[in-house]
Amino acid sequence: MFGLGSVFFRLLRKLLFLWVRTEVDGADKDSLQIDPDKPLIYVLQNGAISSRMVLEGALKKAGLPSSRLPLKLPGRSLKRSFFFTSAPQGPLFRKRYSPVIHDHLRQLVDAAENNPQLDVQIVPVSVFWGRSPDKEQSLFKLIMSDTWSVSGRIWQFFVILFHGRNTLIQFSPAISVQHLVNESASADIATRKVARVLRVHFRRVRQATLGPDLSHRRTMVSTLIRSAPVRQAIESTAQKEKITAAKARHKAFTYADEIASNVSMATIRFLDILLTWVWNKIYNGVKVNNIDAVKRAAQQGSVIYVPCHRSHVDYLLLSYVLFNNGLMVPHIAAGINLNMPIVGAVLRRGGAFFMRRSFKNNQLYATVFNEYMHSMLTKGYPVEYFVEGGRSRTGRTLEPKAGMLVMTAKSYLRDSRKPVVFVPVYVGYEKIIEARSYLGELKGKKKKKENILVLFKSLKKLRNSFGQVNVNFGAPFQLEDVLTEVQEDWRSDDYDIDSRPPWLPQAIALLSQKVAVGINNAAAINPVNMVATVLLTTPKLAMDERMLAEHCDKIITLLGQNPYSEQMTFPAGTGADWINYTQNMRLTTRQQQNLGDIISLEGSSAILLTYYRNNILHLLALPALVASMCQNNARMSRQKIVFLVKAIYPYIKSELFLRWETKDIVPVIDSWIETLCNNSLLIRGRDALHRPISGSREAVFLHALARIIIPTLERYYVAIAILRRSGSGSITAAELESRSTQMAERMSILHGLNAPEFFDKTLFRNFIQNLREERIIEVNEAGHITYDENMDRIGDDARLVLNAELRQSILQVAIDTEETKADEKEIKAA
Repeated sequence: MFGLGSVFFRLLRKLLFLWVRTEVDGADKDSLQIDPDKPLIYVLQNGAISSRMVLEGALKKAGLPSSRLPLKLPGRSLKRSFFFTSAPQGPLFRKRYSPVIHDHLRQLVDAAENNPQLDVQIVPVSVFWGRSPDKEQSLFKLIMSDTWSVSGRIWQFFVILFHGRNTLIQFSPAISVQHLVNESASADIATRKVARVLRVHFRRVRQATLGPDLSHRRTMVSTLIRSAPVRQAIESTAQKEKITAAKARHKAFTYADEIASNVSMATIRFLDILLTWVWNKIYNGVKVNNIDAVKRAAQQGSVIYVPCHRSHVDYLLLSYVLFNNGLMVPHIAAGINLNMPIVGAVLRRGGAFFMRRSFKNNQLYATVFNEYMHSMLTKGYPVEYFVEGGRSRTGRTLEPKAGMLVMTAKSYLRDSRKPVVFVPVYVGYEKIIEARSYLGELKGKKKKKENILVLFKSLKKLRNSFGQVNVNFGAPFQLEDVLTEVQEDWRSDDYDIDSRPPWLPQAIALLSQKVAVGINNAAAINPVNMVATVLLTTPKLAMDERMLAEHCDKIITLLGQNPYSEQMTFPAGTGADWINYTQNMRLTTRQQQNLGDIISLEGSSAILLTYYRNNILHLLALPALVASMCQNNARMSRQKIVFLVKAIYPYIKSELFLRWETKDIVPVIDSWIETLCNNSLLIRGRDALHRPISGSREAVFLHALARIIIPTLERYYVAIAILRRSGSGSITAAELESRSTQMAERMSILHGLNAPEFFDKTLFRNFIQNLREERIIEVNEAGHITYDENMDRIGDDARLVLNAELRQSILQVAIDTEETKADEKEIKAA
């Protein structure tokens, strides 16, 4: 724009890069989706010389064609291979960037119009000098950050000065000019359409990277208090509590101030540096999968990240991964218990907003919090919350809590102009920092309350290695699609903050399932959970090293042939590698023997490894269920196997959040039968399926595969045995849950079962509820469970799956439990 020659440009670029440091994202040819045989041109949001310089540096670093080369078109040639969508306009010293249609764009469209075979590829490139969202009414808002509206060259100089060492250059997939021209009636319409597509694209990328324009916290809190729903709640609270309106307003302001985050890019950058050091200190790496799907989702609307909750590290890790992949860190819903001195302030500046565990009997707080959530979603802030409520102590995905999902859905019903996109996230650890405290809690110790001293004590763990971490992003899905599936014409009604349409509970139930299933779909298999899964199938928790390696490899082979989902991931290496790895992690022990080393679990490691086994239990539930049918039967018809697996599947699906609907499960069962047959684990006969010859490698593996799911089936049989022993109409659901829990705990002691979830009362509660939903049991007016002959049929079918010794043991414990209950009643009566 000053007639700069190539030499002068290169000199300026070298001077600029004495200060500027860039991070380039998406510049590889696969991500750009470019055809090397077609013309290529780059487009920037503005034509600032600084942006052109860093673009050229990024192209040189990535090995892509220079933007300063001429672009040859039929009958004409463009001087440079780039253009921009906005240019400075207005009086001198008051110029601002405004949308323009560049002459290069007109010529591109005209050339494509006249030459249908010509297809020029436009590659959008976004440049971010720092990544702080704009803060309205902030004195230094343009100096402190790259914002939505950089005003001019002087301000641009200060932005580069402050943030030049934290510059992100983000390339996006190429856009076909010919494709857009073919969709337009004329060259003029096509030109305007291409310009509009590029402006929308840059706006979406900027929102995904910087977040939406962010009001200053004090301004945001004040605006929240002035909203109509909060004003009404203030008036209602003043009348109900007989206090002045000023006091009620002050209380609302206190609530809003307690809740609201205070995002600070300075804090986020500090945490990025700190966490990079921490992760390198305690982890062998953080592996990220399916991030491209998240980047696309972030450009569609308001993103809700819904990760599983295994550790306090989860929210730090997810924010770190998103920030380092060019996405804005989310606003994270955190429990008020984490709002500790010092730590709470840091978390708040890192994006956390705090919520109380219960809103009960505090309508004012509930309204303020709901309005805060509504404000974030309608403005397009990325949000993160944990649908499980608390951290999973067993390693399983927990039943989702409806609270935050209801708030999100009700907010969207009030204002559905901006799409809401859910992104399930699976975070898989090879070792979790809280492992020992979880172990204590599972053994009955009281949960420790978070405080600053506990946090500092945990710093000593930085000396330990916790293996690798997988952050797997599941398939994004839109809230609109979930609502439409339940209520097709939901948009025809008007909704306010108090609206609760009758179909909403069904929609929330479906949304909960989609979130939990989406998390499990993205599960990561790692060496620890693989070795744990196999070793825990053995009675003595020990196995020959070679056999253990073979079993690990065989499971991976089966899942490779019949993957659970497209988002699941596999570990690198072989079973032998994983055994050595877990030993180095001090999770398994090796006993050297002349005939071959024995790998075993000792002490509390057995219980601890059930946690990691449970992370991937759902991946193997269906093949294990098929295998379990052949444990007590040398042969069984294919139809009978399918019938029994289908009958059990609804309960397994509900407990483990499996992805297939019951009505669609038969083809999946058939697929697994074929997979097992193709690997000689089941033998096709003329009229039945046979298990392998006893003692063969295949028979041993089939038994181990079945043992993965057998403890779950045993737990179901415990409840059924108590129910049949009690008789129809003699026991309530609460009593059945309590007795089943006690009986399972007794069995775990008597038979050395190492899985704490075996006597988890919530799993029994879920099973009893599923028996009701499947119409196996009913509850009469007196609250007692009634059943018919179907219950006897289920008991008889158990003989085909569980061996006689185990069934007899369960029945004996059930008898002992009933006699103990009877004795207690007699003692109380006496």
